[in-house]
Amino acid sequence: MATIKDVAKRAGVSTTTVSHVINKTRFVAEDTKTAVWAAIKELSYSPSAVARSLKVNSTKTLGLLATSSGSPYFAEVIQAVESACYKKGYTLILCNTQNDLEKQQAYLAMLAQKRVDGLLVMCSEYHPPLLELLNDYQNIPMMVMDWGKHSDFTDNIEDNGFHGGYLAARYLIDRGHRDIATITGQLNEFTGRERHRGFLHALEEAGIHIPAEWIIEADFQPQEGHEGMMQLLKLKKRPTALFCGGDVIAMGALCAAGEMGLRIPQDISVIGYDNIRNTRFYNPPLTTIQQPKENLAEMALDMLLDRVINKRETYHSIELHPELVERNSVADGPHLKK
Repeated sequence: MATIKDVAKRAGVSTTTVSHVINKTRFVAEDTKTAVWAAIKELSYSPSAVARSLKVNSTKTLGLLATSSGSPYFAEVIQAVESACYKKGYTLILCNTQNDLEKQQAYLAMLAQKRVDGLLVMCSEYHPPLLELLNDYQNIPMMVMDWGKHSDFTDNIEDNGFHGGYLAARYLIDRGHRDIATITGQLNEFTGRERHRGFLHALEEAGIHIPAEWIIEADFQPQEGHEGMMQLLKLKKRPTALFCGGDVIAMGALCAAGEMGLRIPQDISVIGYDNIRNTRFYNPPLTTIQQPKENLAEMALDMLLDRVINKRETYHSIELHPELVERNSVADGPHLKK
C-alpha cells in the first residue's frame, strides 16, 4: 500500500506539499498540484481519514441519533437525511436507539469518540434524562429534528402536529361529518398528544362533542389500527368518519373495515397522517396529512452545517407546516351543506 512518502517521491515534492494539496490548506502552484494528483492516481494512494481529520479538524461525518429506523415514517426521513448528506459530501452514522437511554448514552459516547462534525437527533420523545444526556454533549453542534421545542442548547425544527390534527378534523367536518372517531397515537408522548389536541380543538370549534368510546389510544402500529377499528365497529352507534393519528394505524383500520364487509369511503371515511410513501397504493388511496420529509431533512442538515462550518453560536427554531393530501378515502357525510 502506497504511503504519502511514496507519493511525494513520485511527484518530486515534499510530503508537506502533498499534504497541502490533499487538504487544501495552503496555496500550491497548479503544475505542482497536477503532479501530486497524478502520483496519487498512479499509486492508488488513499490518505488516512483519521490523520486528515486531525489536520483539518473535520471528519466530514455526521451522526443521527434516531428512535427507530423501522417505522415507515422514520425510515423515509432517515433516507432523505442520508441522501442530503451524500449530496453535500458527508457520511452519516445511523444510531437506532429504540428510545433506550442506555443505548442513547453508548451511541453518543461512540459518536464523540469518532469526532463527528455534528449530530442530528430524532428521538420522538425527550424525557429529562435524555435532555440531560444531550446537554452533556453541547460541544458537538446539534440539531433536534422533531416534535417541538425541547431545550435552549440546540437548533430545533417543529412539525406543528397540533395544526396537522386540526386540518384533519376540519376537513372531515367540512365534508359533512359530525360523528367522527379517532384512533390516536400514544397520548403520553408528544407526537400523538399534539395531533390529538389539534383534532379535538377543531371539533370543539365546530360545537361537536364525541363519546369517550370513539377515542381509542394506540401505538403507531397497523395491528393496533386494526384492533381499534374492530372496537369501533362493534359499538351500537358507529361513527361516519375516522381520523387515524398515523398512516400505519390507518392501514390496519382499512384492513379491519374490509374484513367486516364495509366499503371505504361509502360506509365509513378514513383520514391518516404522515403521507408515507405507500399511502397512495392503499385500497382506496388514503387521504392524509403530509409531513414535508425531504424539506425536513434538507433544512435540518443546512442548519446543522451552518453551525459546523460557520461556527454559529445562536440557536434557531423553525416550524414546518403540514398540508392536506386529498385522495379517495373520504366521502361526503350526511351533514354536507348543498
